[in-house]
Amino acid sequence: MADLSSVGFSDLDLEALRIRLRKMNDQELRRFALAAKFMCSRGANLGKVFVIQLEEARAELERRNAEKEHKR
Repeated sequence: MADLSSVGFSDLDLEALRIRLRKMNDQELRRFALAAKFMCSRGANLGKVFVIQLEEARAELERRNAEKEHKR
């Protein structure tokens, strides 16, 4: 499971999260997104901070996929 502990529950620094996501390799990023998706589920229901993390992880994955498609 991805390490979500570096981002606090009450305070989210979006720029720091985006930098951290950019540094992850594809596998780490997918694992992080999966963990954030679970944290957003009804069973976990741990708050909006994980919804934001999931949105940012998805945006980073989309950016990477667009770059890969553009290089083809």
